[in-house]
Amino acid sequence: MTGLTSCSKYFLLGVPSWFHFCMPTGLQIVTHQQTLLQCVDLLGGMSFSSRASSEEMSDELETLGWYHYDLSRHAAEALLLSNGSDGSYLLRNSNEGPGCFALSVRAKESVKHYHVTRRDHAYVFGFSTFATLPDFISHFANKPLVGSETGTLLVLKSPYPWRVEEPSIYESVRVHTALQTGRTENDLVATAPALGTKEGYLLKQGAIVKSWKQRWFTLSRYELKYFKDQMYEDPIRTQDLKACSAVQFDYSQQRINCFCLVFPERTFYLCAKTGVEADEWIKILRWKLSQAHKGQ
Repeated sequence: MTGLTSCSKYFLLGVPSWFHFCMPTGLQIVTHQQTLLQCVDLLGGMSFSSRASSEEMSDELETLGWYHYDLSRHAAEALLLSNGSDGSYLLRNSNEGPGCFALSVRAKESVKHYHVTRRDHAYVFGFSTFATLPDFISHFANKPLVGSETGTLLVLKSPYPWRVEEPSIYESVRVHTALQTGRTENDLVATAPALGTKEGYLLKQGAIVKSWKQRWFTLSRYELKYFKDQMYEDPIRTQDLKACSAVQFDYSQQRINCFCLVFPERTFYLCAKTGVEADEWIKILRWKLSQAHKGQ
């Protein structure tokens, strides 16, 4: 067991091997003899049949047209939000290691991510275990219903394909000149706003009348919006999280599963249905704040 753990860490460092199955169809991995010997040593003599089994499972997933290999969480959200529709989904590798995957699903204005694990030749999703990949695919062909702690129910309507037909059309260049001089590659800073979407119903305390009303909240990039109901298109208010100084559990309102967002002009008190849901909101909001405040 110690050898297996060591080898797993070895692969995560990016060393190419037979175990790295996340490559597009048609590409082959050339394994160096030295790498192979090191892996055999780390595994404590793993049998050739075990390696062959892993390769077979790798080839098996490559036949799935909506398996997106090493697509990141950020890229999956951008792809589904910009080009998908409600109920679109795709399967991708998780960063939690071999045999771990993520099912990314487009909701109305957010993308939700669910664990999928592979044990031996079986696939585990939610409360179900599918003995083979065809069984797993057949389950999705019947448009399953998925629910989470937020109470939101999603129908998995259609897979988003890995291969999309694209035109071979390019813009011609007519002007190409530098606007500045003296800058180097060190001046190039790659930036992109983190999507990190989430949505769901929360109870919100009023500003003047301290009553609690249910509102529909959406989180995308650094904006937290709330609506009168999920069916409304125009938000009641949009909060810029860059102005928020803290997100934390709150016990002052004599309510359970309550948390607050601290802004200069006001502290907003929100309550979730469950402790798990409140914890999910707090974690992603805190992560947003950490990203927004970098460099400030």
